[in-house]
Amino acid sequence: MIPPRVPAAVRRRPAAAVLAVTVTCLLAVAAVAAALLGATAMGHGTGELRIPGAGTATVLRTVLFGALAVHAGALAADALLPSVPDRPRTAPRSWATAASVAGALAAAGQIVRLARISDLGLVETYGTREGGLLLLTANGFVLAACCAASRRPALAALPLAVVIGAEALRAHPEAYSPLVGAVLTVVHLTAASLWTGGLLHVLRTMRVWRAEPGAGRVLLGRYARLAAWLYVALAVTGTCSALRRLPADVVLTSAYGRTLLAKLVLVAVVSALALAARRRLARDADPAGAHRSARGEAAALGAVVLVSAVLTVVPDPHWIGTR
Repeated sequence: MIPPRVPAAVRRRPAAAVLAVTVTCLLAVAAVAAALLGATAMGHGTGELRIPGAGTATVLRTVLFGALAVHAGALAADALLPSVPDRPRTAPRSWATAASVAGALAAAGQIVRLARISDLGLVETYGTREGGLLLLTANGFVLAACCAASRRPALAALPLAVVIGAEALRAHPEAYSPLVGAVLTVVHLTAASLWTGGLLHVLRTMRVWRAEPGAGRVLLGRYARLAAWLYVALAVTGTCSALRRLPADVVLTSAYGRTLLAKLVLVAVVSALALAARRRLARDADPAGAHRSARGEAAALGAVVLVSAVLTVVPDPHWIGTR
């Protein structure tokens, strides 16, 4: 008996799935390696002080920023849904609770790291400025996770705002205008989280709505208009922060300057991909092309998150220009 012939499309599906899993694993390994070695590589030859446990701090901060983006972005994307006419009732499974739990664990991990490098107990660590702010961050994420699991998930916006405020204060212990730096970071981190996490949630929703491409196209268009304003906020606050914190004469000779240049290159890539997605969205009735470009934009934004984490770990370059 001759066995039935399996269609070529069916035969290709397992191979495509294996390839996707393989590529994802390789990218994950590359991301972890970049996080562990990024701060050290950027500081090579600069003469700056070595940051204890820089690789561990970068990994933890990448998880924290990613968790914030996933949860805050989901809230922003869900707020756009009522403006989509005749939208399907289906929705992607929420990642908000898991993301905030991961953020809380990342903040707790930073507290343990701080206690270890400072040779302090946990109670004493909580009494330090950085330890207290990290504890506030962890508690904010816990509250956000509880809100996400409740019947009113939108309430998570308040504890997430606390997380952003605590992170902004933690990132600016310097003596020169720390309040200005904290305000800039609040706006910058909020806009970055909404842009990155919002796009991820919109793409997941479009995948669930693939039987109704018209609704997905409208949702992506609504997000694109929001993202344009977020982009402006990021550009303005990022420029102000760079001019404030980075002396012009150490752009290439400090870890901060080198990391910032790498981030700018990635942002340029993200900008090109975002522009391509918007053009395809305006030109084509079928959102498939815009969806592909937006997926590339989301992947590049993930790399920006990682480099941003490195940027928060490398030494403040201001002392180089003033020593």
